[in-house]
Amino acid sequence: MTTHPAPTASDLPVGLAAVLEEIACTVARAAGRLVVDERPVDLGVSSKSSATDPVTVMDQRSQELIIELLAAARPDDAVLGEEEGASTGTSGLTWVIDPIDGTVNYLYGIPAYAVSVAVVVGDPAVAGAWQPVAGAVLNPESGELFHAHLGGGARLTTDAGTRTLRATAATDVAHALVGTGFGYAADLRRRQAELLVDLLPRVRDIRRHGGAALDLCGLAAGRLDAYYESALNPWDRAAGELVAREAGAVLGGPVGDVLTRDLVWGAAPGLAAQFGPLVRDLAARHVGSLD
Repeated sequence: MTTHPAPTASDLPVGLAAVLEEIACTVARAAGRLVVDERPVDLGVSSKSSATDPVTVMDQRSQELIIELLAAARPDDAVLGEEEGASTGTSGLTWVIDPIDGTVNYLYGIPAYAVSVAVVVGDPAVAGAWQPVAGAVLNPESGELFHAHLGGGARLTTDAGTRTLRATAATDVAHALVGTGFGYAADLRRRQAELLVDLLPRVRDIRRHGGAALDLCGLAAGRLDAYYESALNPWDRAAGELVAREAGAVLGGPVGDVLTRDLVWGAAPGLAAQFGPLVRDLAARHVGSLD
């Protein structure tokens, strides 16, 4: 796989990343209100990648609202979303959005799903060729808004105020609480389960919350010591990845620090040297390449 140097904050005008963070927060809040306040009795469920991978009418409505708001605020930027409706741009910035991350939880009324809104430089279609510069992840049920911009730290805003996020001080994998998730294809889930069986005796415990965006933000907030998952798309992780990094977490992929569909992992800084090689080895052994 060919990779390209990741852009840095110096490629953006001074102060722009913070402005983009505010836009991401505003847009995420608006979409969050929509999916809660206007949730219909009939969610109009259909399937995407497999029979167990649902999409609802609210996924599409949320994305349409996000695109509308971004077009008004940033008309020259491109948009890449999980649902239909992507658009091109001329600014070199792309908004990478997941209108409802954790649709199964939303479908079942489990209050652990998110609206994820990030803006990146580079090409989000090519692993290693893009970098998030601002983003927000909102849990519409709890009102928790995780947000960050490149070089500006990570924060959690609730009705009680805003606080800075930091990854845990954990240093022992055997005592690590680890988050993960699973894909929708049956064969992939089988392989992911084999990895889990191999990993579970080596860590404190496993949590499976049902959405990558909130898992990555949980890593940032100290609710998890480490995290890993395969088969993630850019919209699943763009905003959460930035929040986690800005909170001090170390993130990587199957080789080096390039995150790919084969593997995304993150850990508290004191765990990374142990957890990264461990989960890389297990992913290579059990999951393999998804290309």
